[in-house]
Amino acid sequence: MENKISANIINLVFTDVKLLNKIYIAQFGVNYSFATTDNLQTNVINKNSVSLRRKIMKFNISHKDLSSAARCGKICTDHGDIETPVFMPVGTAGTVKAVHITELKSEIDAKIILGNTYHLYLRPGVEIIHKAGGLHKFNGWDRPILTDSGGFQVFSLADNRKLTEEGAVFKSHIDGSKHIFTPENVVDIQRKIGSDIMMAFDECTPYPCEKQYASKSLDLTHKWLIRGWNHFNNTSSVYEHSQTFFPIVQGSVYEDLRRDSAKFIADIGAEGNAIGGLSVGEPAQMMYDMIDVVNEILPQDKPRYLMGVGTPANLLEGIARGIDMFDCVMPTRNARNGMLFTEDGTINIKNKKWEDDFSSIDPDGHTFVDTFYSKAYLRHLIISGELLGAQIASIHNLGFYIRLMKNARLHIKNGDFNSWKNSMLQKLNNRL
Repeated sequence: MENKISANIINLVFTDVKLLNKIYIAQFGVNYSFATTDNLQTNVINKNSVSLRRKIMKFNISHKDLSSAARCGKICTDHGDIETPVFMPVGTAGTVKAVHITELKSEIDAKIILGNTYHLYLRPGVEIIHKAGGLHKFNGWDRPILTDSGGFQVFSLADNRKLTEEGAVFKSHIDGSKHIFTPENVVDIQRKIGSDIMMAFDECTPYPCEKQYASKSLDLTHKWLIRGWNHFNNTSSVYEHSQTFFPIVQGSVYEDLRRDSAKFIADIGAEGNAIGGLSVGEPAQMMYDMIDVVNEILPQDKPRYLMGVGTPANLLEGIARGIDMFDCVMPTRNARNGMLFTEDGTINIKNKKWEDDFSSIDPDGHTFVDTFYSKAYLRHLIISGELLGAQIASIHNLGFYIRLMKNARLHIKNGDFNSWKNSMLQKLNNRL
């Protein structure tokens, strides 16, 4: 039986939950167990309103690598174009830690950054951001922004949250106050934040987890997705720019669950899709295997976003498997602890060997800090706990990640990505 939701389910609004369940059973052979709600439109996928209500985000693929699944493309948003593959610096609370907006633009040349719904909702609060005119106006960033739904943060609060079909009840890590996230209010929060790309509310399963738990979690994630997707299509942007919505593939490390989720997400018909629940402790090869499984199913003509990944090697392996978008706190978090990424390998600048090394931080770097400061000086700053040390190291690492993506795009266009990737992997794993 073809795994697509029928036109009847897409086009009709049901007032009888039992009837809806019967149709779902006939279509898929399983009971979806739709809950009774006041607004039963949340139980069906509404595709009709998408093109009528808003401008569609565009994604064009310009080049494909012949020896891998790597590709170059461009995402077009109202705040600017994003060449892919792309790495997105993480600005959890509206700021990329230790980096000015001007440095993000002029030195690092990031084309898109992240904000986090959970953290921004708690502090400074959505109403403050709304009064400012959205996150773009609040922090001064005039390029695209993607917001995570906050699901990962909520579900990391294992002792301070409770899951129900309605949503997730959790306690703030700041003051212990109680809150609830639902698929609908997470869309509303991201509307007020004003991100160009918003994420669906989902449950990120831990690793390891039993298959029964992963399956139950996936059912909940899919039910939440339908509600969030419909709410997104029944609401409008608060500001003058358009927004888009990415669903998230889950399923832990179980191939059949990943396939089911990828098929479900592909049928939604969103303008981009994300892969979540990876890089949470599983071996790297297992993560790569799951990417292969999912990308066989996700649409070729939509951008694919691998959430929370990762090391420079992870990025290159992801690109080779057809991933277009990445984010991770690693370049800035590791920078604050004295780890620097370079094309020749990683440097632990705290090591004594750098104490009297007065050579530049990275002669091949493209930010001003790479050649302006020496390794010895940066080591002194990091060892002393000086804030400037974290700033210099963060600018360097982010600059390296952005340059790595530029080089990947160049080699995809030149047709030699796979050989370049393999040579880079040998060097990136070095400890200098």
